[in-house]
Amino acid sequence: MEAVVIYESIFGNTAAIAHAIAVGLAQSLTVRTVQLPSDSPARDLGAADLVVLGGPTHAFGMSRRTTREEAAHRQGEGHPVEASGLREWLEALPDEADGRSACVFDTRAKSFRYLPGSAAGSASRLAKQKGLRLVDRPRSFYVTDMEGPLAPGELDRATRWGAHLGRLVPLSPQRD
Repeated sequence: MEAVVIYESIFGNTAAIAHAIAVGLAQSLTVRTVQLPSDSPARDLGAADLVVLGGPTHAFGMSRRTTREEAAHRQGEGHPVEASGLREWLEALPDEADGRSACVFDTRAKSFRYLPGSAAGSASRLAKQKGLRLVDRPRSFYVTDMEGPLAPGELDRATRWGAHLGRLVPLSPQRD
């Protein structure tokens, strides 16, 4: 069985979480990782039985071109602005996604008070609309500030979640 972890990362925190999830998944599945942007969602999916999607939370949801521009500006001169991210990837997702098992994660700033909205919540709704079957609730992994670093323990938590997901997939109904 195969899993693919598809992620958008701007400051590197979401990439680190995606790779930690892949380590956990690799305990029971063959795993590939794909960093967005991508020109072919169908090729990204390949034959994967499980699709793990992740991205940073920007403005209480998935990133948009304007929020990616702001993030690139924060990084300083010379950092490219990606034309597309997780939102655009999901919107371009073809019908071949129907019936696949999926789950979603995000990275977001840890706050002393609850902030509404997250990239994982928005992405979960769009993934379901595109026909993906969610096998676990969306997860948020925390950074200590807007640009990071990751909060202590988050990489270990991501690895454990990946291992958990890898155990769920054989229990999921197979797609046609």
